[in-house]
Amino acid sequence: MKKRIAVLASGSGSNLQAILEAIDRGEIRDAEVVLVVSDRKEAYALERARRRNIPTKYLRAKDYASREEFDRAAVLCLEEAQAELVVLAGYMRLITSLFLSTFQQRVLNIHPSLLPAFPGGHGVADALAYGVKVSGCTVHFVDEGMDTGPILLQEAVSVNDEDTVESLHERIRQLEHQLYPKAINLWVQGKIKLMGRRCVIND
Repeated sequence: MKKRIAVLASGSGSNLQAILEAIDRGEIRDAEVVLVVSDRKEAYALERARRRNIPTKYLRAKDYASREEFDRAAVLCLEEAQAELVVLAGYMRLITSLFLSTFQQRVLNIHPSLLPAFPGGHGVADALAYGVKVSGCTVHFVDEGMDTGPILLQEAVSVNDEDTVESLHERIRQLEHQLYPKAINLWVQGKIKLMGRRCVIND
């Protein structure tokens, strides 16, 4: 049986596209994306899903009285789709404990910095402003904090003197498209063991 993956996205969906193509190539084995959910009606990630006949759902935050109510609606959608793994791909909302209690150790995120350095929505700009010589991306399990969950995989990229936020972010994005499918496949194949904050990979 294929593992059922749901993707939550707020933007263009480039990581969603990378995941779908990795499934096509067999780099993520025995898995399928069964639902794409967005909190933005105009998110191009929804269009990417529709082009592949993947079910989509738009949830408007203003329709819900609280973050918990929004997440309750999201969880209902995911449960109806029988999602087993939830993948955040450019999803800009913090996940609540209500959501996490339903999908314990089954929510992954990718962040454009080498966590725990530079969490939050401006990780690339913050790293560049700080003057680091090395940045990168991190795949981690999601907890209730801001990019604070256990780290699964990381990949580094050198920061060039002439880099702008855009040029550095683009190189990091290319790494993300390689690293995220690898991490998802590890989960799908049951090769990850959480020991406290440590993710041990059993190859």
